[in-house]
Amino acid sequence: MTTLLEVKNLEVRFGLRSGEVKALRNINFTLERGERLGLVGESGAGKSVLGFSILNLISKPGYIADGEVLFEGRNLADLSAEELRNIRGNRISMIFQDPMMTLNPVLTIGEQMIECLMTHRKISKQDARKIALQKLQQVYIPSPEARLDQYPHELSGGMRQRVVIAIGLLMDPDIIIADEPTTALDVTIQAEIMELMLELCERNNVALILITHDLGVVSQVTQKTIVMYAGRVIEQGPTKEIINDAQHPYTQGLMNALPQMAVPGQRLNQIQGSMPPLQRIPTGCAFNPRCNYVLEICKHNLPEFTQSGGCQVACHMVAEMKREEKSARMQEEV
Repeated sequence: MTTLLEVKNLEVRFGLRSGEVKALRNINFTLERGERLGLVGESGAGKSVLGFSILNLISKPGYIADGEVLFEGRNLADLSAEELRNIRGNRISMIFQDPMMTLNPVLTIGEQMIECLMTHRKISKQDARKIALQKLQQVYIPSPEARLDQYPHELSGGMRQRVVIAIGLLMDPDIIIADEPTTALDVTIQAEIMELMLELCERNNVALILITHDLGVVSQVTQKTIVMYAGRVIEQGPTKEIINDAQHPYTQGLMNALPQMAVPGQRLNQIQGSMPPLQRIPTGCAFNPRCNYVLEICKHNLPEFTQSGGCQVACHMVAEMKREEKSARMQEEV
């Protein structure tokens, strides 16, 4: 059976006046039907660029320089504009973090949903309105019939985000890419929206790529997690393994920065320093200036992936520990 989505050796570059910079480097992962994947990292890690790259929506001067994005075996980077339009919003939907940037303020909710349906399907306006109503009911919007005739500014932030999710589900997609879908909402509404997305994905067997900086959210929603830093994957594997036993020092730092990890009454833990700009990514491991366990090799050599349990980790320290473990086992056997 063909893998639903496979990203192979993806590299994205931006052509700037000062020269080209690599926004994504050597990205590899797969996504099966109904599977939920989390993309985690600080701002500037490359999470959103990866999400846009999957749909080939990168704005110039950005472009896919190398690699493939295979959707059911077809490379999306090779498709014509018309073929891509048939996939975007139809087979693969994207939910953005600010619903007011997504929704058209001068059209009613119903007009926007009906237009989307009639663009992709040959159905009547009446049938399109019925489907739109069903999708609003699926996301538990109260009085959905009335909401169809309202404008975005007449709805609360949480309600608008539910509408955006309903629009994402309109075409019964195979994949939803959700880019920080709860950032603009308060904490209680965030939890409701994430529970809703999880329920909808499970019920409809929809694959989900959740882009976030919050490992707490990822632990509740996803099955696999990819941790990104400076445009590169530095750890990936089953979410439970990464949450319970993070291997990379950066992932450990993200876990320790969660509010529940701090001692009550004391300052929250934080990773020293900040994400490097793309024009000045350090040689070797990009995280080395901020790492508490930095070795001399980290400053010069880019770490390869090491298998640790069910996870892949790009870290010289982890690789050295694995070599020592293997050597110890061999000595015991002798």
